[in-house]
Amino acid sequence: MKNEQQFDVWKNDLEPVLSSKTEEFQLMGYDKATNEEVWQCVMHKVKKKKEFIRFHALVNEIFTLRVSDYMNQLTIEAYKGPDLLSSSYEDELGALLGEVEKPEDTRAD
Repeated sequence: MKNEQQFDVWKNDLEPVLSSKTEEFQLMGYDKATNEEVWQCVMHKVKKKKEFIRFHALVNEIFTLRVSDYMNQLTIEAYKGPDLLSSSYEDELGALLGEVEKPEDTRAD
């Protein structure tokens, strides 16, 4: 049986580290960087590794995260975004917009 790590347990303890990295990105001009996006990027990177990750190694992964890796991950996630042509999104869009009535023909004959 594969022994999976529970990184979410450490997330609260890593808030100062995530905030530091987020502030670094914001100082570099990436004003919309958030702690959650940094966390998701690091989790994507770490979950690819096969060995057990210790707390200090996870801190190191956060501190050594490069802006290029962060932006690549955001771009990939944007491409993987929701399928806007699926029927569930059409239903949701219809509910949001309501019934759109066609304008009446007001031409004077």
